[in-house]
Amino acid sequence: MDRGPPQCARCSTGLNCPWPSPIPERGDLSCRMHTCFDVYRCGYNPKNRIKVYIYPLQRFVDDVGVPISSTGLSREYNDLLSAISDSDFYTDDVTRACLFVPSIDVLNQNSLRIRETAQALATLPRWDKGMNHLLFNMLPGGPPDYNTALDVPRDRALLAGGGFSTWTYRQGYDVSIPVYSPLSDEVDLPERQPGPRRYFILSSQTAIHREYRVELERLKEENGEALLLLDKCSNLSQDMASARKRCYKGQMYDYPQILQESSFCVVLRGARLGQATLSDVLQAGCVPVIMADSYILPFSEVLDWKRASVVIPEEKLPEMYMILKSIPPRQVEEMQRQARWFWEAYFRSMRAIGLTTLQIINDRIYPYAACTYEHWNNPPVVKWSSVNSPLFLPLIPPRSPGFTAVVLTYDRVESLFRVITEIAKVPSLAKLLVVWNNQNKSPPEESLWPKIAVPLKVVRTKENKLSNRFFPFDEIETEAVLAIDDDIIMLTSDELQFGYEVWREFPDRLVGYPGRLHLWDHEMGKWKYESEWTNEVSMVLTGAAFYHKYFNYLYTYKMPGDIKNWVDAHMNCEDIAMNFLVANITGKAPIKVTPRKKFKCPECTAIDGLSLDQTHMVERSECINKFASVFGTMPLKVVEHRADPVLYKDDFPEKLKSFPNIGSL
Repeated sequence: MDRGPPQCARCSTGLNCPWPSPIPERGDLSCRMHTCFDVYRCGYNPKNRIKVYIYPLQRFVDDVGVPISSTGLSREYNDLLSAISDSDFYTDDVTRACLFVPSIDVLNQNSLRIRETAQALATLPRWDKGMNHLLFNMLPGGPPDYNTALDVPRDRALLAGGGFSTWTYRQGYDVSIPVYSPLSDEVDLPERQPGPRRYFILSSQTAIHREYRVELERLKEENGEALLLLDKCSNLSQDMASARKRCYKGQMYDYPQILQESSFCVVLRGARLGQATLSDVLQAGCVPVIMADSYILPFSEVLDWKRASVVIPEEKLPEMYMILKSIPPRQVEEMQRQARWFWEAYFRSMRAIGLTTLQIINDRIYPYAACTYEHWNNPPVVKWSSVNSPLFLPLIPPRSPGFTAVVLTYDRVESLFRVITEIAKVPSLAKLLVVWNNQNKSPPEESLWPKIAVPLKVVRTKENKLSNRFFPFDEIETEAVLAIDDDIIMLTSDELQFGYEVWREFPDRLVGYPGRLHLWDHEMGKWKYESEWTNEVSMVLTGAAFYHKYFNYLYTYKMPGDIKNWVDAHMNCEDIAMNFLVANITGKAPIKVTPRKKFKCPECTAIDGLSLDQTHMVERSECINKFASVFGTMPLKVVEHRADPVLYKDDFPEKLKSFPNIGSL
C-alpha cells in the first residue's frame, strides 16, 4: 500500500529530517562570481575581510532514522570548521555573513547518500539555491566513472574540490584544493637541504594503471639505479602500518621517508585526478612530476606551480627521464625548496587548506586589497646560508611570470600587426594587450590578427585618450608591463628581453630605450625639454618602456592636480607625466638600456605620429613646466649611465653572447 512520502514528523527528537525537501539542481557550470554570488552580502568593511558563518551542528537522518552519512562528521572536517571558527573570517551573526559553510561533511563522497545529502542542503535556512554557500570536497565521484566534481546536487554553491578537471572546474568561481594526506600529522619529515639525492626519479604510488606501470618498468630497465619503482608490500596485512611501507623486489622502505631520497617524485593520476601523494611528495621536498591530463592543480589560481613542479602530459611518460635531465641542477634545487614551502604554507593541515581557500575567495571580493603574487609564492624569509644581510631586500621579481605588453593603437593596423609579430618573439612575453583607441572604427576581425603563442586581448576604449595606455586593466596579471607604441617596429627581441631582465633588477624604476633630458634655460627662466644626444638622461620614452603595474594605479587615480586631464586635452606628454610620477614616488632616475637613442621609423610620415608634429617639441617644454608647477618641485633626477649586456662590446663569438642582437643607435 502506498503510504505517501515520508514526513519530517517521523524523525527522532533532536534530529533533522530533510524530507519532503526538494532536491537542488545538480550545479550550474556557467556560474561565475558576478552571476551566482551576491557580493552585496559582503559589503564594505575597514579590514577588507569577508565574514563566514558556520551552520550549527545537526545530525541529518531519513524517516527511519538512518543518517545521510555513514561516517558522520569526520575528524578532518571538524578540524576545518574549528580553523574557520578560530579565524578572523568567522562570525556568529548570520546577518553579517558573506559566506555560509554547512556543517554537513561532504569531504568524502564515498560516505554519502547522494540524494539525501542534497535534500539536507536544501533545508538550510539561508540556502537560497546555494547562493554564497561553500562546500568542501576532497574525494569526488565514485565507481565506475569517478566524476571529477562532487555528485551531490548543489545548485549555485561554490565548491572547494580536490579533483577538478578542466571540464568541471568553474574558473574564478570554484577553488581547487589539495587532497589532504593524513600522514602530514602522523609523520614528521624534517626539512632537507636542496641538492642531489640518492635517486633521480622515484615512483611510490601503489594503484597505478597497468599501462603506466609497464612504461615505468621500461624506464627502470633503461636507467637502472637512477629510478626507484616502488609498490605495495604483498606480505603485509592491510592496515595503517602497511600504508607506511613500500617494497621493491623484497626490499622494504619506510614511506613517506623514502621520498626524501629522490630529486623527482612521480605523481600519476589514479581513479581520481587528485592524489594525496602530491602532499606527501611536497612535504618531502621532492619535486613532483605530475602526469594527470586536465587536472586543475591545487590553488592554481594563485600558486605558480612552474616554480615547484614539472607537469608532463601522460603521453610523454616514455620521455620523462630525458625531460627531467634537461632541467639545470640549480633550478632543481630552487624547485625542491619551493615544493617544501608550498606544503608548509598551504598543504600541511586542514587549517591551512581551509584558510587558504577563504583567502582566495576574499581576494576576489576585495581585489584592491588582494594578496600579491609575491605573497602567495615567495617564502616570507629568504635564508642565505643561515645568515641574513641587513642590507638585503627581496625586491627582484621572479622571471617566471614574464611581462604584459600593452600596445596603444588608433588605426595603423599594418604597423600594429608588425609590432605584435616582433614582440611575440620575446621569450618572457606572457600576454599581449591591444588598447584600441578608435571609437569610430572597429578592430580587425579575429581571423586577421597575427597568430602568436601567448594570449592576445583587444580592449576598446570609450574615449580617445593618451592616458588609456596607463589604465590598470584587469587583464594585466603580471607585475611587469611593457608600454609600447604601435609603430615601434625597430626594437629587436634581444633588446626587449634585455630590458625586461634589467627591470627585474630594478622593478621600482622606469626602464626604457631612448633617453631624454630636462634642462634649465637661464635666459628664459624656465625648464626646457631636450631630445638631442647628451651625456645625461632624466627621462625615458614610454613609447617602449618597462615599469611596475602599480604605477598604472597611481597614474590613473593618484596623479596630482589636473595633469591627467591636461595630457588628454593636449594629446601629448603622457610619457613625461609618468616619468614625473615615478621619480616623485621613488626619488630615483629612470634606467636607459642599450645604445638606441631614437625610434627611427623610415616608413613613417609626418601624419603617422604625434611626435613628428612641428609644435610637438614646444609643447613638451610646456609640459615640463606645467608638471613642475603642479608637483611643486622638480622630481626628475639626472644620471649619466645606461645598462648594456656584459659582452656587448667584447670581441667574442656572437653565439656565446646572451643578447647578440642589441641593435644600433
